[in-house]
Amino acid sequence: MNWAAFAQQTPSSPPPPGSPAATITIPGDQLPPPPQKFGGKIERDAKGSKPYWPARVVPPKGAPNVLLIITDDAGYGVPSTFGGVIPTPALDRIANNGLRYINFHSTALCSPTRAALITGRNHHSAGYGVVAEQATGYPGYDSVITKDKATIGRILTDNGYHTAWFGKNHNTPEYQSSQAGPFDQWPTGMGFEYFYGFMGGDTSQWDPGNLVRNTTPIYPFVGNPKWNLMTAMADEAIDYVNRMNALSPDTPFFVKFAPGATHAPHHPTPEWIKKISDKHLFDQGWNELRKQIFANQQRLGVIPQTARLTPWPDDLIKSWDKLSDDEKKLFIRQADVFAAYVAYADDEIGRVIQAIDDLGRLENTLVIYIEGDNGTSAEGTLIGTPNEIAMFNGANPTVEQQLKYFYDIWGSEKTYNHMSVGWAWAFDTPFSWTKQIVSHFGGTRQGMAISWPAVIKDKGGIRNQFHHVIDVVPTILEAAHIQQPKIVDGIPQKPIEGVSMLYTFDKKNEGAPSTHVTQYFEMMGDRAIYHDGWIASTKVMRVPWDNKTPTANVLDYPWELYDLHNDWTQYEDVAAKNPDKLKELQAMFWQEAEKYQVEPLDSSFVTRAITPRPSLSAGRTEFSWIRPMTSVPNGDAPSILNTSYTFKAEIEVPQDGAEGMLITQGGRFGGYGLYLLKSKPVFLWNLVDLKRIRWEGPELAPGTHVVEFDFRYDGLGPGTLAFGNYSGIGQGGTGVLKVDGNEVATQKMEHTLPFILQFDESMDIGSDTGSPVSDDYQIPFAFTGKLDRIALTIDRPKLSPADIKRLEETARAAGDGPSVQTAASNAQTVGQARVSGSDTGIGVARKIEVQMDKLETCRKQALTQNLGLAERAAFVRGCMQ
Repeated sequence: MNWAAFAQQTPSSPPPPGSPAATITIPGDQLPPPPQKFGGKIERDAKGSKPYWPARVVPPKGAPNVLLIITDDAGYGVPSTFGGVIPTPALDRIANNGLRYINFHSTALCSPTRAALITGRNHHSAGYGVVAEQATGYPGYDSVITKDKATIGRILTDNGYHTAWFGKNHNTPEYQSSQAGPFDQWPTGMGFEYFYGFMGGDTSQWDPGNLVRNTTPIYPFVGNPKWNLMTAMADEAIDYVNRMNALSPDTPFFVKFAPGATHAPHHPTPEWIKKISDKHLFDQGWNELRKQIFANQQRLGVIPQTARLTPWPDDLIKSWDKLSDDEKKLFIRQADVFAAYVAYADDEIGRVIQAIDDLGRLENTLVIYIEGDNGTSAEGTLIGTPNEIAMFNGANPTVEQQLKYFYDIWGSEKTYNHMSVGWAWAFDTPFSWTKQIVSHFGGTRQGMAISWPAVIKDKGGIRNQFHHVIDVVPTILEAAHIQQPKIVDGIPQKPIEGVSMLYTFDKKNEGAPSTHVTQYFEMMGDRAIYHDGWIASTKVMRVPWDNKTPTANVLDYPWELYDLHNDWTQYEDVAAKNPDKLKELQAMFWQEAEKYQVEPLDSSFVTRAITPRPSLSAGRTEFSWIRPMTSVPNGDAPSILNTSYTFKAEIEVPQDGAEGMLITQGGRFGGYGLYLLKSKPVFLWNLVDLKRIRWEGPELAPGTHVVEFDFRYDGLGPGTLAFGNYSGIGQGGTGVLKVDGNEVATQKMEHTLPFILQFDESMDIGSDTGSPVSDDYQIPFAFTGKLDRIALTIDRPKLSPADIKRLEETARAAGDGPSVQTAASNAQTVGQARVSGSDTGIGVARKIEVQMDKLETCRKQALTQNLGLAERAAFVRGCMQ
């Protein structure tokens, strides 16, 4: 007997109204629905009264389960399902049991695509014109999904679905992601009943410092070195669907499954790295890979036979035959690990799909599997990086250094790795460009497969209608026979802006015209407008691996025009032949821009990222903690980058000594820590895992002590960035470690981190979560003494009138970022530099090779000694000195 099917059987006749088992399907125009009218009878005592239970809300009869899968940073040519060489059997399964969509589009960036995915509105309409970390104070860019745009989670929950979200959440404002909330912009606050995943754009899969269950930080990887988030979230999702099936088998579920794969860092398991490396998929290089993918795509019919492969950008990226042997060796390793991450993620997704099948519920499950939320990422630089945080701080190791120190550990917990731009371009075959670029399909075209065995009978079919990520919500609602609500919590709702794709499920509509006729695209000034088979696109003015603002005014970008009826890949610009059509589409873009909150256009990257925004620490210079606390995210933690500061810890050391973390922010790939190691006070700066600056004092006697670290910064501070000038950041300074008012260690730092600490780490007091900033200890490294108080005082640099006047003279060289007037007003309030990189560098890179050679020698010597962890770390420190 099929026990799963038997468990889902329902009574032959519906329970009577008012009975404990009574159910009701609501109209859905108002959420939550008005209270149900009491239909029983109430007398003065219970004998003459009749009870009447409110009916449980259930979806319309036949409403399907929904499994919505979206992976990260994967272009059209990545999966085998759409011609790629990387095996993706789970995506193949959905496509072969349903439909391939070959003309489906994203927004070219993470947060924006995901906001559109869960709301059915364009990303600017949903407040996500850019990623949350670049939010600015305009409605289309403030990273707030307003209450007039209820998510698919909220709509389905109130209509009786079980709803859950697993994996990446990049749709909570950076400044609302701490335990202080508010939580209304977290998944559970946006209508999803259950959330297990990570907050922000990326995370380590080995030791994620930003992992939460609902709204509570969790650390399941501690003490479990083989733990990996990709497997863990699949396990969680499988447990969830089994639990819901056991508790409520007649109620459909909605599961959003959003892995961190394949966003950097690329963290598959060693088994998957070996499995893919043994296939030698990339030995011939990226140019031959493009040809192979293109041929596969033609064979599968996922591109037209008339499609042309866009040219390789020789002026931007070296052809494979022009690379050195060392470059080829390193880059193949990078691609193998990326591909292993793709295959590993797809395999875990396959386990979730199979779990639903094992329950007998796949037949009536609408599976929507979108490979990538944008094109493949080119943010790894032209040579790749073992540490994305180092790259964003301008200190990327060379090819030789990467080969020497990181090749064998690529993809492990000791790297925060990303691959060379050449692979990103190849994995977006047959199109040009990559993630971040909306004007060309390499940034926006995603392979998508949809299956619904009970409904879709054209198994293995292909659909070529133009559609966009905003079309997913209306498709789900139509499949469930649920209408968009007019009012939610008393707030009138803005109309959903996407259209349903349900018409494409019918074989007779295989060649029907698309119901999505017009779609604008915009990302950091790069823009396009699609209309009825034509697309007008601006020329790419900033390559996505260069974070400087273009010098051209954003309103003056030149335009291209493509006739997609005859040119599927944007191969031939026909603007000169069709000037009237181009003008028509340009005018249409501005109409759409005004309609969907796209204005004002802003092509800046760095400047936008350091725009002052709300934060729990904004405007404050003094902080105090009197008890341990963990998981204060970077968006709300005080920043000590590019400023002077003083930490003062009042502690008590017991008779047998003490050790442990006092305060830290960041982790293995960039951060700082003040701690005791065998009763010795230490302050340490981890400069993106390439160099560590250390202050250490003598062993503390039992009793009360004040441990103080004072740092005096030499630069003008991040206020210079408002003028497009980088001279104020990443400068050096002098640090002094004091015990009970006495100096015990003084050292000058030649350079400091200019931009960011590790993305997925937090500020912790009294212990350390995520990854350690030093090899001295292992997490959680809880302080074993008594912590009475820790104080932080920040003395941020202020620009003098003379400084401002001097900076104003070169402000216009920053391109079309803030005006001089805006820069001057912002410069004194910036306070924190949360930006995403430039070519400024931190100076550390110039000394990396000597430092790392010495470090490698010392570590090898330490391994020959019979030493414990702390002793080995002390040996290495002494050796380095």
